[in-house]
Amino acid sequence: MWIVKLGGSIAHDAVLLRWLHMLAEFGGGRVAVVPGGGAFADQVRIAQQQWGFDELAAHNMAVLGMAQTAQMLHALEPRLALAAADEEIRQAIHTGRVALWVPYAALRDAPDTLTTWDVTSDSLALWLARRLNAERVLVVKACRVDPALGLADLAAAGVVDRRFPQWAQDAAFPVDVVQVDALDAVRLALVRGEWPPPALPPLDLSRAWHTERTPAPPRLPPR
Repeated sequence: MWIVKLGGSIAHDAVLLRWLHMLAEFGGGRVAVVPGGGAFADQVRIAQQQWGFDELAAHNMAVLGMAQTAQMLHALEPRLALAAADEEIRQAIHTGRVALWVPYAALRDAPDTLTTWDVTSDSLALWLARRLNAERVLVVKACRVDPALGLADLAAAGVVDRRFPQWAQDAAFPVDVVQVDALDAVRLALVRGEWPPPALPPLDLSRAWHTERTPAPPRLPPR
């Protein structure tokens, strides 16, 4: 199973539809999509700055923002199967569909390692991948991803969240941060079942993605 996280920033670009249609067409039986919080999560940040409520509430509100994005993505591409529980995701994949995560499992009753702005939908994609023993994680970003930068540098630049490098380092699966213009590369990878895909033009190989691989065993964060 591949976890594909579609960043909330893509929600303002027409390329979002191309990504959704491509995943529905070529990702059936293989892909689970993690939605970003996008503008919904941005509103949580604004409200927290105004009212000063705690990180637990902000986390749960942002997770519900991701759930709103999931509903929007499903409306745009109904072939994606809404799935909240882990077993629902596995069932969607088993029946040859693309699962679209509704992240109610990430809601919290008390503070823990998830309930901080250091953890966004980027790291929640890694969190879900561990729960599902995923084969790979792809994080799709609207901004340019410099292949010369490590994940720590990408976090410092705000491309991924601050917890992401640590959790990616502990992962047993490859973690790739890709640009939105890597759509054709991802499509080819899904068709051929390998990443990075072979026989791509050198320009795409130099610009399209950043990859880190680590052999460390998976380690779930406290729940």
